[in-house]
Amino acid sequence: MLAKALMKPAEWLDAKFGWQRLPYYAGLATLVGLRERLRERNLYSPGVPGVSGPMPPGAREERQVDGTWNDLSSPGMGRVGASFGRNGPSLPGPAPTDDPHPLVVSDELMQRRHFLPAKHLSVLTAAWLQFEVHDWMSHAKEPPAGEWRLADDMQLPKVIPAGTDPESFVCREPHWWDGSQLYGTHPDYIAAIRREDGRIAVDDELLQALEARAETFNSPEASLWVGLASLLLLFAHEHNAIVDQLRRAYPCRDDRWLYAKARLINAALMAKIHTVEWTPAIIGHPTTVRAIKATWWGLLGQNVPRRHGGSDLLYGIPGSRADHHGVPYSLTEEFVTVYRLHPLMPDDYRFGDRALRLDALAVQPDAVDQPRQRLEELGGNGAVLDALGTQPPGQIELFNYPDTMRKLKRIGRPDPIDLAATDIVRARETGVPRYTAFRRLLRLPVPTDFDALTGGNPHTAAAIRDVYGGDIDAVDAVVGLYAEPKPQGFAFSETAFRIFLLMAARRLKSDRFFTDDYTPEVYTPEGLRWIERTTMGDVIRRHYPGVVPPANPFLRWPAG
Repeated sequence: MLAKALMKPAEWLDAKFGWQRLPYYAGLATLVGLRERLRERNLYSPGVPGVSGPMPPGAREERQVDGTWNDLSSPGMGRVGASFGRNGPSLPGPAPTDDPHPLVVSDELMQRRHFLPAKHLSVLTAAWLQFEVHDWMSHAKEPPAGEWRLADDMQLPKVIPAGTDPESFVCREPHWWDGSQLYGTHPDYIAAIRREDGRIAVDDELLQALEARAETFNSPEASLWVGLASLLLLFAHEHNAIVDQLRRAYPCRDDRWLYAKARLINAALMAKIHTVEWTPAIIGHPTTVRAIKATWWGLLGQNVPRRHGGSDLLYGIPGSRADHHGVPYSLTEEFVTVYRLHPLMPDDYRFGDRALRLDALAVQPDAVDQPRQRLEELGGNGAVLDALGTQPPGQIELFNYPDTMRKLKRIGRPDPIDLAATDIVRARETGVPRYTAFRRLLRLPVPTDFDALTGGNPHTAAAIRDVYGGDIDAVDAVVGLYAEPKPQGFAFSETAFRIFLLMAARRLKSDRFFTDDYTPEVYTPEGLRWIERTTMGDVIRRHYPGVVPPANPFLRWPAG
């Protein structure tokens, strides 16, 4: 196999020159070989929960609410309640609240002194990331697990271990790329948004259902804000447009069939947009832009017809053969950690002549309907999309964490939480390695001093050294990921990229609905055309014709 043959040369080229400094084809071949080595050495399974009973009717061609029956030979793989896997051995250290205390790390290294914008990107980049993360991963955090005391007036619920394994933790969402952030996994929410004609609720009705979920302790919807609400509304409208298209093509099909097919198509469209538009925007090196797009379309490009069951290198992962690479599929704790990218969020936003803070755009304990009210006040969803498109997110750096998120009010809790400190606690709690160990795990060069860690930035190096008492091996993964120099065009670190390189393709390659069953028989010919021909800009223009995004809406829109 070509990819396996490239592993050793890729490691040599990367160590000698760095993949980002190589000519395109050499750089691409190096990334292919590095990904294959990561598949070989950086996949650890937590085990697969069982599923009782026979396959439900329709499960062969429909996604299940709880994520079961995606892998037909192992129906519990990736289901709700399945544990997070790992990209390396768990390395639990001292208690998560030991020195340096997470609040000290937050105050000394995270606090936003002044906003550092990522000027080439739009805030939709940040909103989209939250939109997608809510689909993939959320640690189960219920009161019986106990709490961490960060301060006298700040407690944080612990995440729930999986059974008797203290190093494995429960994910309360399906691990699959299935649109669950919109379609839901809770029966009350699903019932609230389903309509009899295969369509789902939009606009006020959808937001009311989301707000009802936001009142639930620790629900993902409790972090609802105008940007996230905007994307949920957008893709609810897209679902209904897909239903209308399918009904015209298949007038005799019932509501259940229309809903299931539209969900399948809409979820695949989200995956495609994330792969070929969001990711190239946020990691804009010329080699990775082309390589990431090849994940979906293959090296032969989007104008060459797919060959079902053919090489994913040549034709793209969709339609290739599913492959777990020897380890049952799950999302991983390291993947969760590298997606802790909260500095992307600005504190301040402009909507025409109105300036609003983030907390005025988000669910609040005393005003759960605040996002719905704000969308109406700001002129509706089209106007909000247009405004967010013209504003930049923050750079993913130290000293750039949103102030509003360091004093975050919580549903059902009297005390606010410092989300920057929480990011530190969660990585420690779940046994994610500290930064230098993280680099060793991925066979990357390890900095021996703080100047090397920060790429020669003396101010940042001194600040990290002071917080960690001169012990570079104690530096938390999140701190190191924010501090290290970035490759050309990258919004996040090279270390984080190695996890993305492995896991981004795995989310597609392990999922039969993107591989073996990415067929006209399962999706319908109309569904496959919809996915392959639709861009994020098309989705926005279809439902808000007055909004004119650029070719890639995750890049900064022209003002006015």
